[in-house]
Amino acid sequence: MTNLLQHITRGIDWPYPSDGLGGLGALPYFAVGGSAQPNQETITDNFIGLVEGAFKSNAVVFACEQKRLSIFSEAWFIWQGFNAGKPGRLFSTPDLDILEQPWPRATTGDLLTRMLAHADFGGNGCVARQPDAPDRLRMMRPDWVTIVMGDPSGQPVKSAAQLDAEIIGFLHAPMDGQTEPEALLADEVCHFAPTPDPLARFRGMSWLTPVIREILGDQAATEHKLAFFSNGATPQLVVSFDASVNEDAFAKFVAKMDQTHKGWRNAYKTLYLGGGADVTVAGKDLQQLDFSNTQGKGETRISAAAGIHPVIVGLSEGLQGSSLNAGNFAAARRVTADTTMRPLWRNVCGSLQAIVPPPNSGARLWYDEAQIAFLREDAADRAKVQYVKAQTIWQLVQAGYETESVVAAVEAEDMSLLSHTGMTSVQLHPPGSDGQPALNGNGKVPVPAGMG
Repeated sequence: MTNLLQHITRGIDWPYPSDGLGGLGALPYFAVGGSAQPNQETITDNFIGLVEGAFKSNAVVFACEQKRLSIFSEAWFIWQGFNAGKPGRLFSTPDLDILEQPWPRATTGDLLTRMLAHADFGGNGCVARQPDAPDRLRMMRPDWVTIVMGDPSGQPVKSAAQLDAEIIGFLHAPMDGQTEPEALLADEVCHFAPTPDPLARFRGMSWLTPVIREILGDQAATEHKLAFFSNGATPQLVVSFDASVNEDAFAKFVAKMDQTHKGWRNAYKTLYLGGGADVTVAGKDLQQLDFSNTQGKGETRISAAAGIHPVIVGLSEGLQGSSLNAGNFAAARRVTADTTMRPLWRNVCGSLQAIVPPPNSGARLWYDEAQIAFLREDAADRAKVQYVKAQTIWQLVQAGYETESVVAAVEAEDMSLLSHTGMTSVQLHPPGSDGQPALNGNGKVPVPAGMG
C-alpha cells in the first residue's frame, strides 16, 4: 500500500499551487483537469458549467433532475442471498448501518441524492471510506477527482489503452489553492458511473452532455418570450417617417413612443401617430409562431435524455390528450421505473459493494422494492404473478408431475424440466400402489351412499 501511494503522489510539489494545476504537471501518469496524459482519465471538468448553466438556470432540467433524485433516493439497502444461483431471501446485518447513516445527521436518501447528482452533472459519483474513519463516508466532488490506472500488480501503465490497465486508486485534489491532494486506494472508493463515456475506459459522462443544444434552445425560447413581453407583447412594428422629418423630431418621437407603448404593461394600447408617420406590422405573435409547440418539443427531448417520461415530470407535451389517463400514466411510470430507475439502483448497489462488501460470497448488496413508493403498483402486479404461478404449480402437481420439477419448471419458465410420476388419476395414489380403485365383495367399485 505504501508503494502504491508513493506512485500516486509522485511528483507533487508542496505547498499545493494556487492555480490547482501547475504542481501536478510533473506527475508521471496522471493529472487533474485538462492536462491528463495518455495513461490517465481525468473526470470531465464541466461539472460547474452544467450545474450553473443547466440545473440552476433551466426549469426543464431542474424538473427532470428533481424527479430522478426524488425517486432514486427512496431506495433502502438490504442484503440478498442466493439460492441455487437465483436471488433468494432478503436479510440485514450491522454492516449496513453505515449506509443508513453515512455521515452525521445524514440518511440513506442524502447519500443517494448526492451520488446521483454528482454522476448526473459530473459523470461520476465517488464516495470514500477511509481507514482512519471507517464509520462514515465522504463525498468527493467529481471535478476534483482523477482516476489512477495501473496494471494488476499496482504498477503504473504507459497508457490507458494497455489491455491489463485497471483502476488502482483515486486522487482527490480540490481546486481551492489551499487543500493538499489526497491519494486513495481503489478499495477505499466507491465509483458510481451509470452512463459510461464511450471514449474512456472507466470514466462516466453526464446525461446532459448530448442535450446541451436543446437546453440552450429552451433558454433562448424563454428569453424570446421574455423579450416579447418586455418589448410590447404585440406584433413588432416598423414606423417610418417622411423625409422632411428632422433628426431631433425623430428622436423625440421615438422616446415618447417607447415611454407610452413599450413593455407588457403598455400592451394593447391604442397607438396615435402624428403626420408623416407610417406603421407596418413586421412580426408574428407567439400564437402565430406556434411557440408552445416549438418549446414543448425541446422539453420532451431533454426529458427523454433524463430517462423520465414527460407525464411523470409534468411537461406540456405530457399533459395533452389521453396521457394522464390512469392506464397511460401507469405505463409511463413503469417505463421510467424499468428503463431508468432499476438500472440505476442495480448500478449503485454494485458500486457500493467496493466499500461495503457483502457478509459472505453467497450474498449481494441490493435494494428493497417494498420500501419504494414509486414501485408499489409493481408490487401488486408481482403478487398477481405469484398467484398465477401458484395456481400453475397446483394444477401440474394434481396432474401427476413431481413437485420439485414443477417448481423448477415454473420458475425457469421451461416446461421441459417437468418430470411425471406416472400417476394420471385425478386423485393421486401413494407410491407403490397400482393406481386402481379398491373393489367391493362383488368385484365392483363401491358407490358412495346416496349416489347409487
